[in-house]
Amino acid sequence: MNHRSSPAKAYDFLLKFLLVGDSDVGKGEILASLQDGSSESPYGYNMGIDYKTTTILLDGRRVKLQLWDTSGQGRFCTIFRSYSRGAQGVILVYDITNRWSFDGIDRWIKEIDEHAPGVPKILVGNRLHLAYKRQVTTEHAQAFAERLGVTFFEVSPLCNFNITESFTELARIVLMRHGMERLWRPNKVLSLQDLCCRSIVSCTPVHLVDKLPLPIALKSHLKSFSMANGLNARMMHGRSYSVIASSAKKRNGTKKSKIIYPPLSPSQNCARTSCKIS
Repeated sequence: MNHRSSPAKAYDFLLKFLLVGDSDVGKGEILASLQDGSSESPYGYNMGIDYKTTTILLDGRRVKLQLWDTSGQGRFCTIFRSYSRGAQGVILVYDITNRWSFDGIDRWIKEIDEHAPGVPKILVGNRLHLAYKRQVTTEHAQAFAERLGVTFFEVSPLCNFNITESFTELARIVLMRHGMERLWRPNKVLSLQDLCCRSIVSCTPVHLVDKLPLPIALKSHLKSFSMANGLNARMMHGRSYSVIASSAKKRNGTKKSKIIYPPLSPSQNCARTSCKIS
């Protein structure tokens, strides 16, 4: 994964994704539905490999995706092994009208775990526009994706449905996994509720939230917001102590008054001879 900060570049991040699956599941259709980007391989040849680039917008950051369509034929397995090196994400594609292509996903997962272990993956059911010919139900595919621990999409290149959304979700998973979310977190626009919570916890210690005239649910939300964002520790540093100290002074001032005791005997240096103590 490359991070580009030069103003001459047209993107902020560069990610390499692989589209894997059996032949004739429509991986080329998915790439063809992308209108932007280049289709020429940067290596000058594309025997057995289809290549396409596209740029997506993710929380205000431009992410350029290099999409490599590895052929599902067995004679291109060695090509897949070489192209899997350096991949940041894998898109597992099957045809919802072909049960055999769905059953072959397990074989592709074994190939990925062998040559690109630990790479984030998503499961994509292609050709949703042919749902009347469906052989793989959505519920069965969703259960299979949950068992694998991956995100599941059903897409249609013909209708351009869920194509960009699936790429965006995989890019988000990859960037968050590499800790890149902190780079665009300051640019995130806060909601009205977050702005109100931020304003309240900035001037109220967390232990005094319970005393605010607010509903219980809102009080718990304020506490969790304060702890999650660490605002109370930064903005109220030393302020909560002063509140406690001032309130303690007020309590002590109301309960105790200063007592002045008269002297027991006149001073030895006093020139007066008739000093009386009243």
